[in-house]
Amino acid sequence: MAARIEKIDLPGIGTRHDLVTESGSRIGVVSQRSGERQLAIFDGADPDAALGTVDLTEAEAVGLADILGASVMLGQLAAISTQVAGLFTEQLLLPPTSPFAGGVLGDTQARTRTKTSIVAIIRGSDIIASPTPDTPLKGGDTIIAVGTRAGLESLARLLDRGAE
Repeated sequence: MAARIEKIDLPGIGTRHDLVTESGSRIGVVSQRSGERQLAIFDGADPDAALGTVDLTEAEAVGLADILGASVMLGQLAAISTQVAGLFTEQLLLPPTSPFAGGVLGDTQARTRTKTSIVAIIRGSDIIASPTPDTPLKGGDTIIAVGTRAGLESLARLLDRGAE
């Protein structure tokens, strides 16, 4: 059995979406009309009995979605790199002394200069998936990139020293 999503309308309250895992576990998100959200783990034997809940603010819900989305994306990228010979995924630290720290991603011209793709930026506990050219760069950011070994080495030099 594959995982499945179930939608349950809660009259007067909002909507509940449940993820039923392959093993039968049930995780739900209740989205109330007021904008409040609760994350719940339900009893496998009784899908209406919550074993525990966590109230989430809008920012917390967005943060959780970002974490789940980015971790899935990074996992898929890692799987691709093990399946495709010559393609690698790497995490590179943007040094505080980088000429690009304080600028935006587009300033690097990384794709043109190194033939690599920057697919995410990790800043503290925040994950910026699919960053755009106007995404700000800060010293200490972790850059997630995909490319050939030579391209990634070139990107590491570029981020460290700038264009040569």
